[in-house]
Amino acid sequence: MTTQRQYPVVPAPRFDVPATEAAERARAFADTMTLRRTVRDFSPHPVPQDVIDHAIRAAATAPSGANLQPWRFVVVTDPERKRLLREAAEREEREFYERRASEEWLEALAPLGTDWRKPFLEDAPAVIIVFEVHKGPETPRPYYVKESVGIAVGFLLAGLHQAGLATLTHTPSPMKFLNEVCERPQEERAYVVIPVGYPADDAMVPDITRKPVDEVIVRL
Repeated sequence: MTTQRQYPVVPAPRFDVPATEAAERARAFADTMTLRRTVRDFSPHPVPQDVIDHAIRAAATAPSGANLQPWRFVVVTDPERKRLLREAAEREEREFYERRASEEWLEALAPLGTDWRKPFLEDAPAVIIVFEVHKGPETPRPYYVKESVGIAVGFLLAGLHQAGLATLTHTPSPMKFLNEVCERPQEERAYVVIPVGYPADDAMVPDITRKPVDEVIVRL
């Protein structure tokens, strides 16, 4: 029985990858992603703009509520704007670390060695600020916004990593200052700040481990 549709359709894409090749592709992708680490020390070496564009193009293929694609990717490379971004972020972060954060939260952050100082916002050759797009004069009311944008950000991080770039996910709180720094309308709400670049020659990362797969998979 064919379901009657009230909207245009096209044939579903098919890849028809043999099972052995599918397993190898999945293994290779997982092996590459296992090497992904958050980096806070960036080289000044510039990042090709087309690499960032392709990674954002991949991110923009993410599924979204009602296919409304409620995201905006603002790419900042101008040194002066990055300076303003860092200054504004550090004001919020100093308030967080010195007054707003609970002792439990600070204890959880301690092994990572983070504090209110955010030099990577200037050092990274590019910073991508991802915004949620809500209802506005030119934009419809979206659905499942955070879920949709979160999936898109996951695609973006994977794409940048596959291209050999290092990233960091930075979420200052609150983030309203980003609308002013990035000249975005009020219906756009900042979701995450992602410095992008190559690791500095002397870059180091915390010696941490990830949970084994059997601990995070439940098979029923």
